[in-house]
Order: sequence, then C-alpha cells, then structure tokens
Amino acid sequence: MIRKRGVALLFALACAGHGAAVLAQAYPSRTPRLIVGFTPGGGVDINARVLASKLSELLPQQVIVENRPGAGTNIANEYVAKSAPDGYTLLFNSPAVVINMSLYRNPPYDALRDFAGVSVFSESTNILVVPASLSARSVKELVALARERPGTLNYSSAGAGSTQHLAAELFKLRSGTSIVHVPYKGSAPSIAALLAGEVQLSFINPVAVGPHVKSGRLRALAVAGAKPAATPRETVRALAAAVAKAANSPDTRKRLLEQGAEPVGNTPEEFDRQLREEVARWAEVVRISGARAD
Repeated sequence: MIRKRGVALLFALACAGHGAAVLAQAYPSRTPRLIVGFTPGGGVDINARVLASKLSELLPQQVIVENRPGAGTNIANEYVAKSAPDGYTLLFNSPAVVINMSLYRNPPYDALRDFAGVSVFSESTNILVVPASLSARSVKELVALARERPGTLNYSSAGAGSTQHLAAELFKLRSGTSIVHVPYKGSAPSIAALLAGEVQLSFINPVAVGPHVKSGRLRALAVAGAKPAATPRETVRALAAAVAKAANSPDTRKRLLEQGAEPVGNTPEEFDRQLREEVARWAEVVRISGARAD
C-alpha cells in the first residue's frame, strides 16, 4: 500500500503485470523499508520478512523490515501516511489499518485518502485455538463452557482493533457468551499468554500459531471468517509487479502455503477496490460488536 498524497507504503502486498524492467532501471535507487505495526514474531511480521527477503533477491536494492508497534498499528500507519510519497516507506499491515478507521474516534490517518494500494501479498484467516489443557475439544463444548462460567474465560489478542480482537467480539455476539478481552502488544506475547494458561482462547493467524498446534500444546477448534495517490503510478505498478513475482515464486509460494497462508499478488487497482470493501466491512463489525479502542 502506498500513501496517496505523500508516501509510498505497502499494506498486505503482492502484485502482477509489467514493470520489472522499469523497476530495475528507475526504482529503487536506495533501500526501501517495510514498516510493520506489530512486534517481531507474529504472523504479519513473519510474512513481511518473507517478502522482504524475496524482494531483496528480485530488486537491485535490499529491502529491510522496520517494526513500529503500538496503538493498534496506528503508530506505523501514521508514520507511513506522513512520509514522502516516493515508494521507499512501505506499510505492510493486516486489516487493522482499515479497522482502526471505525474503532478509533479520531485516527491519525485516512486509509482511503492517505494510502495508495500496491498489492496483497498473501491471505490467511485466523483460527480459534485453546490450550491443550482446556477441557473443551470443540466449538460447541467451548460455547457451553463459556455459558456455564460467564465472565471467567479470557481471550488474548494482538491489541485493541486487531483482527483477533474483532473476530473474538463477533464470536461472543453470535454465541451469546461473555468472554473477557485481554489485549497484548503483538501476536507473540498473545500466544505466550495462551501457552502459559493466562488466557483460555484466542483467534490467531496460523502463520504464527501453527507450530504450537502441530506440537500439541494448543488445540485448533475452528477457522474464523471467509476469506488517488501522490506516489507515481509507475512506481506503484513496478513495485506491485515485484511483489507479485515474489509472492508467486516457487520457494515463497511453498513457504506461505506451509504456514497456512495463500499467495495472492493482485494489481494496485484490485487492491484499492479491496481496501474500500474492507473499510465498509470492518466498520459494520465494529458497529455490531460495539468495540472501541479509545
């Protein structure tokens, strides 16, 4: 994703089309940075590093990842939104960048005004997991347990406004249960709390939680959900083409699939359309759940 009037940034990326030759000749002439609004070790961070590694092979410059966590990714979002629109400050984020438009009363950026979409790198959905020690072995049993002990079960998230937070709030509404939200500063500490038994459930990206499910420490119960810029368009298209090539390279594709993510690689136009749809969709989820972050 790239800032519309003043920044180049990437949001969950990917790409397609021509532009590789143009990219090699004109962009990048210096080091691009992927700004991630989460702490290291979570699903978004892992995917950002997979992409940065592959882009560094495809481009004449190394691409680096820079973590700027906090405020439900608003610190990273605002930083990129206020950067120069030259294609070198890129935002790699989850749907949090659009969720925050409704979750916060006065977000420090406008996802539709300030960013120009580049591409979607990969798509995956959160999975509902519980510690192996919890008695519930199915969603039905978990709901029964939550109804039997209202207000005593806790769920962790990567922070207020994260997809994990909203997925759990929607689960509460649809199941008629009372479960307490315990926000953490990123997926890694959220998972650590789950492993330590501090919380009893969470909706987490399979990229981050997959190893713990495979080891048997966590139990997966269900899959959640379904699945005008100042930055020069030539730069956006060239960058999108490189991301698409990275996402669909055999080694990266294999790695993403193994982690439970689906390589995408769409065009900037497709991504912008998806961005508008996501803003509307998550606004409805926030409205129904009543979730607020400030």
